[in-house]
Amino acid sequence: MALNDPQWGRRRGEGPPDLDEIWNRFNQKLAALFGGKRPGGGGPQDGGRQFGGGAGILAALVVLVWLASGFYIVDAGQKGVVTRFGKFVETTDPGPRWHLPYPIEAAEVVNVSGVQTVEVGYRNDVRSKVPKESLMLTDDENIVDLQFAVQYVLKDPTEYLFNNRNPNEAVKQSAEAAIREIVGKSKMDFVLYEGREQIAIDARKLMQSILDRYKTGVSISQVTMQNAQPPEQVQAAFADAVKANQDRERQKNEGEGYANDIVPKARGTAARLMQESEAYKQRVIENARGEAARFTEVLAEYRKAPGVTRERLYLDAMQQVLSSSSKVLVDQKSGSNLLYLPLDKIMQMSGADAAAAKTPQAAESVPVAPPTQPEAAGVRSRESFRGREREAR
Repeated sequence: MALNDPQWGRRRGEGPPDLDEIWNRFNQKLAALFGGKRPGGGGPQDGGRQFGGGAGILAALVVLVWLASGFYIVDAGQKGVVTRFGKFVETTDPGPRWHLPYPIEAAEVVNVSGVQTVEVGYRNDVRSKVPKESLMLTDDENIVDLQFAVQYVLKDPTEYLFNNRNPNEAVKQSAEAAIREIVGKSKMDFVLYEGREQIAIDARKLMQSILDRYKTGVSISQVTMQNAQPPEQVQAAFADAVKANQDRERQKNEGEGYANDIVPKARGTAARLMQESEAYKQRVIENARGEAARFTEVLAEYRKAPGVTRERLYLDAMQQVLSSSSKVLVDQKSGSNLLYLPLDKIMQMSGADAAAAKTPQAAESVPVAPPTQPEAAGVRSRESFRGREREAR
C-alpha cells in the first residue's frame, strides 16, 4: 500500500474521514441548495468550481439583505432624520422611505406631535416634593414652595437631535431658571394668590425665549402651577397671618358698606334740611312782606276812619285770641264777681241750631229747651264786656 493512499493506516469503519471527501460533500450540498446539478463524480477542481458559484450567490444575497436594511417607515406625526457618516443630510416626511444602509447612512425617527411633560419641584405626585427645586425666594424675602409641570412638543427635530444632549434636562433647567427669576421679582401674596396664572404665562414666554436662544428645537405648549404654598415649617403661622388679613379685609368691607349706606342718607338729610330752611326763609320773607303791605293798607284806612278801623282791629284781635280758648273769665267794674263764659257750650249750641235749621221737621218734633242760667249769664256777660270796652275807649 502506498504512503499517499487515503486509506493508509485506517481499517474499515475506523478513523476520521478524508478532508477532500468532506469538501466535496459540502460543495454538493451547497449546489443542491442553490439549484445546482449534483455531479457524478469529480476531484478537487470540480469542488472548487461549485464552491465559487455558491459563494457568489451567497454574496448576492448578503448584498440584497444589506440594501433592504435601508428601508424604514415614518408614521404620521413623526419626522425622519437621515445622517451620512454622522452628518445631517435631510428630513423625511411620513411614509415608506429608504436610505443607504449602515454604516454609510442612518435614519432616526422623531415624534414631533407627542406632548412630553417635565415635572419641577415634585415627582409623579405633588406630595413627593423635591425641596431643592421647589423652594424659591420672593422679592419681599419670603420663601415659597412651588410645584409646576411643563408640557412641550418638538418643532425642529434636527435641532432636537443635534443641539441637545439631554432635552428633558434642558427643559427642566430652563423652566426652573425662568420661574425663579419671575418669583424673585414678585411679592409673596402675589405668588400664592392672585398672580399664579400670570406667573405661569410669564414663565412660558421666558422659557421659550431661553430654549430658542439655545436652539433646542422645543416648543413650550403649557405651564401648569400644581401647588403654591409657604414651607411646611411655617404653614401654621402663615395660616394665622392669612386669617388676620382676611379679617382685616372683612372689617374694611363692612366699614365701606356702612359708609356707603350712611353717607348717602346723611347727604339726603342735609339736602332736605337745606331745602326746608330755604322754604322757611322764603315763607318768612313773604309773610313779612304781606304783613307790611297789609299794615300799609290798614294805615291808609285808619287815616280815613280811625274809630271804625280801631274797632275792626279790636274785633279781629279778640276773635283770633278767643278762637283757641274754650273758657273766658270777665272781671266787671261794678262788682267783685267774675263772669264765666262757657264758649264750648255756646259753640255746641250754635252747631245744634245750625243742624236744626237744616232739618226743620226734627226741630218741630223735638221741643227746644230754654237756655240755662249759665248760658244766659254768659250772653249777658259778653254784652256787658263789650259795653265796658267801649266806655274805656
